[in-house]
Amino acid sequence: MKMLAAVLSVGLLINASAFAAPVDDLLKSKNCMACHAVDKKIVGPSYKDVAAKYKGNKDAVTLLATKIQKGGSGVWGAVPMPPNAVTAAEAKMLAAWVMIQK
Repeated sequence: MKMLAAVLSVGLLINASAFAAPVDDLLKSKNCMACHAVDKKIVGPSYKDVAAKYKGNKDAVTLLATKIQKGGSGVWGAVPMPPNAVTAAEAKMLAAWVMIQK
């Protein structure tokens, strides 16, 4: 059982590093970091806080991808998140990346 957990952890790290560069480019080009940071609130919540809030939600990536594309309000306070000009694939990639932040 410990061996399985170790293998899964390594697989997650490999997968995380495999899409870190494209996500970093998206975060910069789509101006996500103007309102969010990995570990602190700016205008919107930190990515770590978002991951913690949706931890255990099997639909988190789909839900967050939709919010990234269409925007949202009321979950994190009065300031709404505007829709972002990203494709569905880009939104899913960003959402998956958010969910691995710890």
